[in-house]
Amino acid sequence: MFSRAIPLIGVAVFLAACLPLPDFLSDPAPEVGAEAPYFALIDLNGERVSLSDLRGQVVLLNFWATWCGPCREEMPTIQERYNDGGFAVLAIDFDESKEKVQGYMDELGVDLPVLLDPGGNIQELYRVRGYPTSFFVDADGVIRFIHIGELKIGDLDYYLTQLIGQP
Repeated sequence: MFSRAIPLIGVAVFLAACLPLPDFLSDPAPEVGAEAPYFALIDLNGERVSLSDLRGQVVLLNFWATWCGPCREEMPTIQERYNDGGFAVLAIDFDESKEKVQGYMDELGVDLPVLLDPGGNIQELYRVRGYPTSFFVDADGVIRFIHIGELKIGDLDYYLTQLIGQP
C-alpha cells in the first residue's frame, strides 16, 4: 500500500510547486534592515488602520492569538510600556472573531490597539511561524528587531532603549 502512495505524493508535490504564489509571498521575507511591508487592517472599533499611518513613530507589531499562553503573559508587559508613551503598538490577532478578541482583551484589562487579520494574510506577509512574534519598526519604517517568543520586560526595555533612547 505504501508503494502506491509514493507516486501520488510525487504528483501532489509537483502540482503544488506549479501553483502560483500569492503576490505578497513572492516578495522577500521581512528581515532586519528591510522596510516593513505595508498593510492595512480593521481594528476592534471598525476603523481602518495602516502601518503607513504611523510613519514617523517607532512601532511594535505584535502578532498573537488568544489561544497562545506566552501571548497572554506578555500583553500586560506591553501595555505597561505602551502607557509610558514614546512608541506605537499594533497588536495583530491571528484570524479570530472580533467578539472573541474583544472578550480576551477585556478579560486581561488591556486596551492596546488591536487589529484583526481575517485569513491571516498579514501574518503570512510577515512570515510569522510562531506566537508571539514581534517586529520593532523604526520611525523611517525599517525593521530594526524581530523577537520570536514572549517579550519579557528586559527584552522590551532593551529594544525600546535602542530605538527611542528610553524604555
